[in-house]
Amino acid sequence: MNPEPASPPPSAPRGSDRVFHTCFALLGGTYILLLAATVVADAFYTSPAHLWRALQSPEIRHSIRLSLLSCSLTTLLSLWVAVPIGYLMTRLRFPGHALLDALLDIPIVLPPLVIGLSLLILFQFPPLRALERIIPITYAVPSVILAQFMVACAFAVRTMRATFEQISPRHEQVALTLGCSRSQAFWMVVLPSARRGVLTAATLAWARALGEFGPILVFSGATRMKTEVLPTTVFLELSVGNLEAAVAVSLLMVVAAVAVLLLIRAYGLNPVLNRPL
Repeated sequence: MNPEPASPPPSAPRGSDRVFHTCFALLGGTYILLLAATVVADAFYTSPAHLWRALQSPEIRHSIRLSLLSCSLTTLLSLWVAVPIGYLMTRLRFPGHALLDALLDIPIVLPPLVIGLSLLILFQFPPLRALERIIPITYAVPSVILAQFMVACAFAVRTMRATFEQISPRHEQVALTLGCSRSQAFWMVVLPSARRGVLTAATLAWARALGEFGPILVFSGATRMKTEVLPTTVFLELSVGNLEAAVAVSLLMVVAAVAVLLLIRAYGLNPVLNRPL
């Protein structure tokens, strides 16, 4: 005799589902409520007049211009590096692959101040000190871009690696069998398939660079009208007791961050792993 098939487990009653979901909603809702409360508190603490007055300040307008410039250059540099690294890390296996993978995550897990301090120490070595006699870097605008790049590029690399992992190597192999070189297969087949991941990596790098503070404070300083970007503006305004201006600048950064997240979700992408939402 054939054994009777096992009967499916009884479904949980709807009442218990509601209790379970309610408990989880209460636990998670505390964090969501905290996030929403901080944004609402900032919005109600300041006023359009405070925001307008802050935007009229020459120092804050300089910090906005420098932030836009440095974040854009940082994004381009991050993509320039992240695309080849992400591709090679997914297509090649070599001795030290795991060590290199861990090395690429160092800027993500290290405290930001440590990254700034490490950059400052690096530029004390004779070859780089000689370079600074030609091109000033430390405590100058290039140091802002370099500090942002050190952290933002790590997020771009993670995104591009996840992107290339989802692109089947078979498409590339077919292009190679049809007579394409490796370079042609990459530019004509792989990169067009990764365009949404490139956009995600760019927006993540830009947003991460915009919020960078620790490395910039240590490596670039917070000099008014020179190396001042939006995060250091908040710090400087707080240090002189101008809380209204600090909150107004913070709201500008919140609006920029929300715009970036909405842009990513408009393309249906996960901002971390580049998977469809």
